[in-house]
Amino acid sequence: MSSLLTSNDAIALEEKYGAHNYHPLPVVLTKGEGVYVWDVEGKKYYDFLSAYSAVNQGHCHPKLVEALTNQAQQLTLTSRAFYNDKLGVYEEKITKLFGFDKVLPMNSGAEAVETAIKLTRKWAYEVKKIKEEEAVIVVCENNFHGRTTTIISFSNDQEARKNYGPYTEGFVRIPYNNIDALKDVLTNKNVAGFLVEPIQGEAGVYVPDSGYLSAAFELCKKNNVLFIADEVQTGIARTGRMLAVDYENIKPDVLILGKALSGGMYPVSAVLADDEIMNVIKPGQHGSTFGGNPLAAAVAMAALDIVLDEKLAENAERLGAIFRQRLNDFIQTSNICSMVRGKGLLNAILINDTEESDTAWNICLRLRDNGLLAKPTHGNIIRFAPPLVMNEEQLLDCVRIITETLKEFER
Repeated sequence: MSSLLTSNDAIALEEKYGAHNYHPLPVVLTKGEGVYVWDVEGKKYYDFLSAYSAVNQGHCHPKLVEALTNQAQQLTLTSRAFYNDKLGVYEEKITKLFGFDKVLPMNSGAEAVETAIKLTRKWAYEVKKIKEEEAVIVVCENNFHGRTTTIISFSNDQEARKNYGPYTEGFVRIPYNNIDALKDVLTNKNVAGFLVEPIQGEAGVYVPDSGYLSAAFELCKKNNVLFIADEVQTGIARTGRMLAVDYENIKPDVLILGKALSGGMYPVSAVLADDEIMNVIKPGQHGSTFGGNPLAAAVAMAALDIVLDEKLAENAERLGAIFRQRLNDFIQTSNICSMVRGKGLLNAILINDTEESDTAWNICLRLRDNGLLAKPTHGNIIRFAPPLVMNEEQLLDCVRIITETLKEFER
């Protein structure tokens, strides 16, 4: 591996010329392949974050590279001022795969969430007949749906919110995994939708009780409220199913996808719904210059094919069970962490320290030294989410690295 820059050089450049809106782990990556990444000095690591689950198909999957390269040489962008020969094919593929009438293509996950919010409000006024300006969308505490002005308005993360007001109105926040709280708020006839993550990823891979999502879905049906599933992080096989809601056999009224929809090749997101909901949006009422471009469509189709052809959901379910079992065995005799939780290959461990401590950060630095990259969330939680193309031998090697590193921090 060779690079004109050293790690220190690259970090210094970002510190000087880039906005300081991230606090990266100090490692400078230059190459990726499958479950591995390499830094500019040539050191090899297991990637245990997968770009927050955007790289489910593994780094630089040959079929994705081929799809991207071929389409990039043909046609990349027309805007939606014209038709292109890839979008309709992609729209048919994704709607049939997930069982919806229509898809609205966007780019980033946050854009897709904003689209779902607009769609829900418009449906509320034109179909449910809520009085205009009075629609309410219910969200959950400790949610993470992005960092746009509207989205941070209903966040309770003060780091994301402070000094960005005035905030957007029209949202009510309730406790996550509390069906009684949802039942109470749905007595408000102005509620249009319930926006929820099937697993709260950024909150530390918080998995709700079995039956919570299906009970919430039934309450929404009973009250003519849209059930909006944000599967930007949990979707596309990450949790051991194509969608995390598949564990409870529910079909959301509105489904939000992103991240691994492109395998990390290109920003691609999508909002799916049936005609009764999606048809409230008419020409000129919502759009995106890049949304639905032929390059995005080609990449997304290849990304979905890889997940299905290589049975990545099944692999994630099997390896995730092994991972949690091995970590649970370790926890029984360790005093450094108290819990491992997750589904499929979306998992986290809870470090026995306060959120304000730097223990989890220091563990991640040591994991880096030992050849594995992960990052803390909420101070004392470490999220583990490797590419879904990982095999069992690689997973067990990673378990070895993680447990041996954790032992260094035992008290």
